[in-house]
Amino acid sequence: MTTESILVPLLTLPHGEGLPLPSRATPHAAGMDLRAAIPAHEEWTIPPGAWKLIPTGLAMAIPEGFEGQVRPRSGLALRHGITVLNTPGTIDSDYRNEVQVLLINHGGEPFTVRRGDRIAQILFAPVTGCDWIRVETPAELGETERGLGGYGSTGRR
Repeated sequence: MTTESILVPLLTLPHGEGLPLPSRATPHAAGMDLRAAIPAHEEWTIPPGAWKLIPTGLAMAIPEGFEGQVRPRSGLALRHGITVLNTPGTIDSDYRNEVQVLLINHGGEPFTVRRGDRIAQILFAPVTGCDWIRVETPAELGETERGLGGYGSTGRR
């Protein structure tokens, strides 16, 4: 099986200089790690229940027809309760500013972020557009086994 690649122009901003570019931890990983581009002499602390916008020092030009998805790192979630608040965060193809990660601390202890820490991952996915077709009745949506059942309606006996 082959995987396709897209070309994404990437700009390292001055405060991101010296940090590794996003990369896969293993050859078959879907996401590439994003790192914190905070000043080397600083540590940023996220108290329990709080969130903070963390810079990556990167700007990019995602090709039209694709989006960048910023997702949590499972190890940070498991060990510290740290996740991406608006997960998955979407980076649109027309966005050209710095990629930043909105981290939230769901854990019970303050969490410290240092320069170069792997804080999230990014992956790219195709975006499918749609054209709406207005209908007038639920019947025009088509019948399914679930029908009009809402939240929690599946799995009930």
